[in-house]
Amino acid sequence: MAVEVNKLTTNAWLKYDRKTTQAVMEFAEEYRQFLSQNKTERACTESIIKKAKSLGFKDLANVKKVKKGDKVYASLMGKTVALFLVGSEPLELGMKILGAHIDSPRLDLKQIPLYEDIYSDAALLDTHYYGGIKKYQWVTIPLAIHGVICKKDGTVVKVNIGDNPGDPVFGVSDLLPHLGADQMQKKGSNVVEGEALDITFASIPLKGEKKEAVKKNALKILEKKYGVTESDLMSAELEIVPAGEARDMGIDSSLIMGYGHDDRVCAYPSAEALFRLTETDRTAVCLLVDKEEIGSVGATGMHSRFFENTVAELMDRMGDYSELKVRRALQNSVMLSSDVSAAYDTLYSSVSEKKNSAYFGYGLVFNKYTGSRGKSGSNDAAPEFFAKIRKVFDDAGVTYQTAELGKVDQGGGGTIAYIMGNYGMNVIDSGVAVQNMHAPWEVISKADLYEALQGYLAFYRGM
Repeated sequence: MAVEVNKLTTNAWLKYDRKTTQAVMEFAEEYRQFLSQNKTERACTESIIKKAKSLGFKDLANVKKVKKGDKVYASLMGKTVALFLVGSEPLELGMKILGAHIDSPRLDLKQIPLYEDIYSDAALLDTHYYGGIKKYQWVTIPLAIHGVICKKDGTVVKVNIGDNPGDPVFGVSDLLPHLGADQMQKKGSNVVEGEALDITFASIPLKGEKKEAVKKNALKILEKKYGVTESDLMSAELEIVPAGEARDMGIDSSLIMGYGHDDRVCAYPSAEALFRLTETDRTAVCLLVDKEEIGSVGATGMHSRFFENTVAELMDRMGDYSELKVRRALQNSVMLSSDVSAAYDTLYSSVSEKKNSAYFGYGLVFNKYTGSRGKSGSNDAAPEFFAKIRKVFDDAGVTYQTAELGKVDQGGGGTIAYIMGNYGMNVIDSGVAVQNMHAPWEVISKADLYEALQGYLAFYRGM
């Protein structure tokens, strides 16, 4: 029998019959494959657009007129995408938006990354970590390189090394315990320094070369395989991510361990919910953005004008554009900021306030506010809005829970909710509970993933 958490919810697994359990497992497998195959924001965007096109979505840039029932999308720099199912009501009356991010913490290569250590005859790649990570978690694990190298002639070369059958992998070394006495006296934050997260890249010297022979051999391999030179690495975007597939976890296969649950575990069911929607009153939107892990900045982050500009373009193609109507459309919208929450961890229970924690198996998590300490940086959603959502979810039989991100003074975190709240729209954070958040391998519950899909569908149909 499940442990009662707070009398307001029960474990979702208990309500599933055999048929529903099968549906949970099948959707989880679809997601597991998506997670394994799309480890960068570029890959996620490309994959989602590919599926959208197969379902009849058209690039808004190539569409002259838009009407009720049309399915369109817009993308920027290949790293963010907005999907629209046009509703029967004027856009001015607002939209129903699911927003998530598709970037994840990782290691990035520096612009001049390749160097050779003359003492060890090893070529290494210099990195700069991206997002909030515990640096010590990224050593001694198999790593892959994903991304693009952009050449001066305009050619964009895709790179994926470490995740295909037969590929080599890469890694960051660490001290053996026999020589780690000084290291073990350091704080966790600097047990491994940021400048020590360099990737072992090669170790065979090129015959006939007396200087940087290993580096030159590595460059020769890159040129043969990808047709690039060392200078081309200056205009590359190469991300170092954990190598290997996401895997079922637990003897009952109830969990998934994988890289990038934050926030693809919300992005994927958000897109799927829109794909499964056939009609809507107010226009339904799935907005997937980049750069959340570093403050939602830049052209592809939520702080950019990408979404606002796209709404203006859509309204123009509907023959009803004005600056005032765009602003009304944004303010009158409602949104679920679909981002992950921290799952209660038995081994670290001291940082959690148990009544207000998220638990595996108890469904989609709502965070009325995120932020840190005194709710700093939080959207702090309106209770009237959350009351409406509660009714929609209850009527649809969706299992959900509420939570905070740990005890008040333990830390905190943020999402894109407050940025969209700046338009005056009603926004609340909702997402899937994650253990090991921001680690190379994170964990989620399949039941929570499935309830997220059902909740997002309920939001589109009922709000």
